[in-house]
Amino acid sequence: MTIDETILIRGGDVVTMDAERRTFVSGDVLLEAGRVVAAGPRLKKCKPARLIDARGCVVLPGLVQSHVHLCQALFRGMANELPLLRWLRERIWPFEAAHDAKSMRASAELGLAELLLGGTTTILDLGSVHQQDAIFRAMQRSGIRGISGKSMMDVGDGVPRGLRESRTSSIRESLRLAKRWDGAAGGRLGYAFGPRFILSCSERLLREVAELANTRGLRIHSHVAEHPGEKAEVRAQRGMDDIDALREYGIAGPHVILAHGVQLTRKQMKRVAKDGTRIVHCPSANMKLASGIADVVAMRDAGIVVGIGADGAPCNNRLDAFTEIRSAALLAKVKRSDAAALSAADALSLATIDGARALGLDAEIGSLEIGKAADVIVVGTDGLHALPGGDAVSRLVYSARASDVRHVFANGRHVVRDGRLFSLDASKIATAAKREGKKILARAKIK
Repeated sequence: MTIDETILIRGGDVVTMDAERRTFVSGDVLLEAGRVVAAGPRLKKCKPARLIDARGCVVLPGLVQSHVHLCQALFRGMANELPLLRWLRERIWPFEAAHDAKSMRASAELGLAELLLGGTTTILDLGSVHQQDAIFRAMQRSGIRGISGKSMMDVGDGVPRGLRESRTSSIRESLRLAKRWDGAAGGRLGYAFGPRFILSCSERLLREVAELANTRGLRIHSHVAEHPGEKAEVRAQRGMDDIDALREYGIAGPHVILAHGVQLTRKQMKRVAKDGTRIVHCPSANMKLASGIADVVAMRDAGIVVGIGADGAPCNNRLDAFTEIRSAALLAKVKRSDAAALSAADALSLATIDGARALGLDAEIGSLEIGKAADVIVVGTDGLHALPGGDAVSRLVYSARASDVRHVFANGRHVVRDGRLFSLDASKIATAAKREGKKILARAKIK
């Protein structure tokens, strides 16, 4: 299929996620030349090149995950029952230091295949220190819309030799990657500076990143206020919380996307909102690493734009956006002792229009509106776990799972058809993941 074809997705419940949150029962979505040209009631006079039967399904915008780690997909199941800092120092960093080009390709393709099959069409990825080109090449092949950047790590306790870099080499390599990949694949790919987190970055590096991002118009992607143990160590080293230190160094604003925010105070939330800095909620990772429950309702009430992400496979262990959406809705109710704390529609917005806003892409994606890019998914709702009733949005949030996704259009390209991946070879990816997973485990020498 080429993106020049006219495609009619017929008869599904169309969830637009537009400003009015309109849903059309048994509606149609028309795609042409990689764009949405209609999304609403049945089109009576239309002769498309291809017809997709969406009866018994919901049609909605492609899902946006604003924080993932493709470089870690190969470590799935290899880093369990550890708190954040030990998890990083004893497992994740040694594994990342053991990557070579082949294992990084295998990891990236494994993660991308899972994401696309589960309806995620846009990601913000944080890579490792090395082999970032392999991640971008895999993203380019897959058809996904994505922003990524190498991790930047010039200081830090427990950082292995294979990841430790100088400030100058970190900046130099980041700029080379930005020149090569920002705007690549017809604008489908983008670059973001990736200072990993404050404990692995010197103040001088962070200040330089802030200046470069501003002058070059690039995003910054990092972690903030994730775990109580991390918060204590940051305070001991910097004399303040990481969110306050980053702001002091100039890392704040709408181009800054920070994952987690579990430990943010109400006062800090107000500052984040005033600055326009984005926060990404990662509910499953926060549960698995015992980081706590981020107060997403308070963040949204303060005016923060909040996205959602699965984080990495070793701290989740899956990249299913529907799991994250459901978990966000349920955890908000627990956090607030209020069954209506985060509605199904608001939870879904984290992975659609608000996720797009978090990345500054809401003019292009995040809702089914005329003229927007044809990032569209078709999700079956006739499985036993979703029957018999309920409105379309509630069924998506509380019942749907990745395996319910039947069709995925990314930038107008039909990358998943009838639940099968066409942009990448799933069988070859599985074989490579098993082979390279064994090799990286041996190279890392972790028992």
